[in-house]
Amino acid sequence: MRPLAHRPRAARALLVAFAVLAVGHLAALLAHAAAPGSGPASFADTAAHLTKPALMPLLAAHVLLRGGPPLLAGALLFGCGGDTFLQIGGERAFRAGMGSFAAGHLCYLLLFARHGGPIGSRRARTAAVAGLYAAALVGTVLLLWPDLPADLRIPVAGYSLLLTATAFGALRAGPRAAAGGLLFLLSDSLIAGGLAHWPHLPAPQFWIMLTYTAAQYALALGVLAAAAVPDEPVPPAPRPPVAYGAA
Repeated sequence: MRPLAHRPRAARALLVAFAVLAVGHLAALLAHAAAPGSGPASFADTAAHLTKPALMPLLAAHVLLRGGPPLLAGALLFGCGGDTFLQIGGERAFRAGMGSFAAGHLCYLLLFARHGGPIGSRRARTAAVAGLYAAALVGTVLLLWPDLPADLRIPVAGYSLLLTATAFGALRAGPRAAAGGLLFLLSDSLIAGGLAHWPHLPAPQFWIMLTYTAAQYALALGVLAAAAVPDEPVPPAPRPPVAYGAA
């Protein structure tokens, strides 16, 4: 599938719409947390539920109108699927949401393989960074394992492996994508801590969505940069003049 034609004005408008909607969504989460159970909180909860599934489609449309890889738009839309399933609630919806996010991570891994460069100039440094990510994965799973519901231990461990692979692979797409990978790790770690009934920050959904939205934004722009997608369309090269009447 070929990318869409570059339409910079429409792409910028969609990015602004994404930013405005993200701020509105986060504000609704804070309002709900500040006054749970009241009328304004109920309105804020409705606003949060309506805005959350619309975030990633706006970012995906921005990617396509920038002329970015359709696979990147697919990764973001799988994120939308995960967001939607997690809002439904219940174990089946949670598993479906985790599966949708997992599909998005597979898309990111393919994108890093296609457009990313080497992680470091030295093998020893790359191995050390890989060791840090692996240690974080093993440590997190070991800490979570006893407190997770028994039927979610294996799925969460498998998803954590894929999530960590995405965070490590994002290093290939530059510092912005790498920051996105780390933020994704942080966001999903907050979700996992909730599953394990660990103590959480005030307004936990706000912090989860703040880090998640920033993660997807940073990953999207990082991949666009790695794929050499320009902010503005590149004008065509001028044709040489045709000399009429030449011998």
